[in-house]
Amino acid sequence: MIVVDVGVSFIVIVVLQLLGMYIFSAMTPFNDMEQLKKGNSAVALAFGGKFLATAIILGTSAYSNSSIWHVALWFAVGYVMLILTYWIFELVFPKLKVSEQLLQGNVAIGALLAFVYVGMGFSISSLIV
Repeated sequence: MIVVDVGVSFIVIVVLQLLGMYIFSAMTPFNDMEQLKKGNSAVALAFGGKFLATAIILGTSAYSNSSIWHVALWFAVGYVMLILTYWIFELVFPKLKVSEQLLQGNVAIGALLAFVYVGMGFSISSLIV
């Protein structure tokens, strides 16, 4: 029975992670996958930061809840906070024009965003526990 529970949990976690990344990709004004294919390192850093932050929140949700429904619920709450982080960053630093900088391949902006996402992922996950 434990094998089934772990298998179902794994599938749910993978689906939630992919869903989270799809939502983040839909939010950007450019196609993340196309930029990655072109070798845009700035987009890769920001995208990787989103992926890691999403995984941190998802992992904390899974670790601190025994019900798969509670995992999904707390992931959703944490994920909404992570999305808010993206919008707040854009509002606080309007002169950076983050999306334009990423499209131009500004690695400094990509790295900054990656660390903002990961840092907020850890901070948000502490609220879930």
